[in-house]
Amino acid sequence: MATKTTKTKDEARQLAIAAARMIADDKCEEIVVLDLKGRSPVTDYFVIATGTSDRQMRAAASALADWGKKNGNAPWHVAGMDSADWVVLDFVDVVVHLFNATHRRYYDLELIWGEAPNIRWQRVVRKKKDEPVE
Repeated sequence: MATKTTKTKDEARQLAIAAARMIADDKCEEIVVLDLKGRSPVTDYFVIATGTSDRQMRAAASALADWGKKNGNAPWHVAGMDSADWVVLDFVDVVVHLFNATHRRYYDLELIWGEAPNIRWQRVVRKKKDEPVE
């Protein structure tokens, strides 16, 4: 288990965006990054996603935890890997929630934190100069 450390605001935001992109690459769906600064006493960002199967959720969570360890951002705590209905990776200033579809609808974190701004995390795909813009 990693030590509990706090990041600067920009580092936490970049970690949240990187986590969202990584789980998108692992085929998680409906990914949302919520900015909870000043709203939550626990964390600054939530990354919320839906997994397509328990195996896929475990793989995405393991890959994210391994990536964090290699980059100096090891998760402080990981929970839910056994059942994979709801997997939580706590990076202190960023908490990643991977839900199956049923649990995501039931807990509806987006509704609970409805006033929190959404952070744009998608990669910008730029067209080549000679390609027509559609």
